[in-house]
Amino acid sequence: MPLFKRNPFGHYLFIKKWLIRILGIVSHSRYRSFNSLQIEGSEILRNLPDKQVLFISNHQTYFADVAAMYHVFNAALSGRDDTIKNIGYIWKPKLNAYYVAAGETMRAGLLPKIFAYVGSVSIDRTWRAAGKNVNRQVKNSDISNIGKAINDGWVITFPQGTTTPFKPIRRGTAHIIKTYKPVVVPIVIDGFRRSFDKKGLRIKRKNVLQSMVIKEPLEIDYDNEEIADIVTKIEYAIEQHPSFLKVLSPKEAEEYVKEEVELNKKREFWS
Repeated sequence: MPLFKRNPFGHYLFIKKWLIRILGIVSHSRYRSFNSLQIEGSEILRNLPDKQVLFISNHQTYFADVAAMYHVFNAALSGRDDTIKNIGYIWKPKLNAYYVAAGETMRAGLLPKIFAYVGSVSIDRTWRAAGKNVNRQVKNSDISNIGKAINDGWVITFPQGTTTPFKPIRRGTAHIIKTYKPVVVPIVIDGFRRSFDKKGLRIKRKNVLQSMVIKEPLEIDYDNEEIADIVTKIEYAIEQHPSFLKVLSPKEAEEYVKEEVELNKKREFWS
C-alpha cells in the first residue's frame, strides 16, 4: 500500500491505520477487562465480500458500539472465533470500514473529530439539530456519501438514528438499501447502555456482560420489495419491532408508547 494512498473521502490510509491501532489498544480493556463482551457469529463476517456490505444495528451509545464492532470485525477477519482476545489483530485493521453518524456529533470537539477520521460518514439529521426537533430536507450529498462508502467497503448504520430503544426505523435506510443493493447484515447489541455513559466514553459500571450477535444477511428483493416491507424486516432483524416490547418493564413500555406517538408525527423520508 502506497504511503500516501487515500480513501474516497480523502483520508490518508496510513494515518487511519495508526489511529485505529492506537484507539484499539486504548479501548480494548473496556470490552475484555472492565467488562466482558460475548460475541456470536464471527464466522459470518469472514464469509462476507470485501465491499458492498451494510451492517444495521440497534444503538446504545454514541461511540462504544462502533468501537466494539471495529474490534469484533478485525478479530474475526484475523481468524478469531467469537473473541477479541489477544489484540494483535489490530495491527492489520480493515481500512475500508465506515460508520454513519450525525455530523454535529462528530464535530463536537477534538476527540470526535479523531473518531471521524477513523471512518465516519457524517450526515445532517433531518429530524433533530442542536438538541431541538427540526424538519428539513435530506441532503443528496449525504446519500451519495453513504453510497460511496458502501461501494468502497463495509458500512455500519443505526437505522433508528437514536440510542433510545424501540424508536421507529428511519425509512432513509430502506431507500439506501434499494438504491445501492448492499449485502445487509443485522447486528444486535446489549449491555453497552449499562456499562457506559450515553457518549460511550466513560465507564459507568464494571463487570457488565455485553453482547454482540451478528446474524445472517437479510434476503431482500431490491427491485420489487416495498420500502415498508424492508423497514419491517429491519425492525425484526435488529429486534426493535414493537412486538419485542414485551421484554420491557411496564414503565419503560409506557414511556416508549408516549414518545412514539409524538415522534411519528415528525418523521418523514430520512426519519
